[in-house]
Amino acid sequence: MVKSETTTMVDPVGAVVLAGGRSRRFGGQDKGLILLAGQPLVAWVVGRLRAQVHALAISANRNQAAYAEYGQVVADAMPGQPGPLAGVHAASCCLEDEWVLTAPCDMPFLPVDLVGRLYAGARQAGVAAVYAADDAQAHYTIMLIRRTLLTDIPLFLDQGGRRVQDWLARVQARPVRFGDAPQAFFNVNTPEDLERAGRLAALCPPAS
Repeated sequence: MVKSETTTMVDPVGAVVLAGGRSRRFGGQDKGLILLAGQPLVAWVVGRLRAQVHALAISANRNQAAYAEYGQVVADAMPGQPGPLAGVHAASCCLEDEWVLTAPCDMPFLPVDLVGRLYAGARQAGVAAVYAADDAQAHYTIMLIRRTLLTDIPLFLDQGGRRVQDWLARVQARPVRFGDAPQAFFNVNTPEDLERAGRLAALCPPAS
């Protein structure tokens, strides 16, 4: 069981780690497999999440054998790689949990109480979808959604929708604030970010 300060988890949560992007700013390298302090970025993310969730799947469209070391791997079911939501839908179909957490493979320092706090926020607001936000910005791909919403994702994509924030607005998602964790949602988008993450790794070691 995962606990937050205000709400005890009563529903199982499954996680989808999003590793299906093209990583253009890394010259097309598979970002989830890029090493940070000797471990692939995906290993950092999985290590942060595994103790918080009941089951875990990885959305990846290439190097699936490498990703399989860290969880069940699922490729997009829709052609053309229409974005993170396609990966969310495909991978979440392998999970049976009432709630689905999503997280990108390039955020190695996620909070160890991420799931409990998102769950508490959803329960307290009485909504079926929430996403993380800090003092700087919203982090739309860090979301917790009720399983009943999954059927709306292919409808949204078929209508030409692509942006995660547009879909979250469509399902009336609410933000959950994480103002006390300034490095928690640092994401590795560029080689320069990777260098900075290397410095942060000494302060935020990978979860066991």
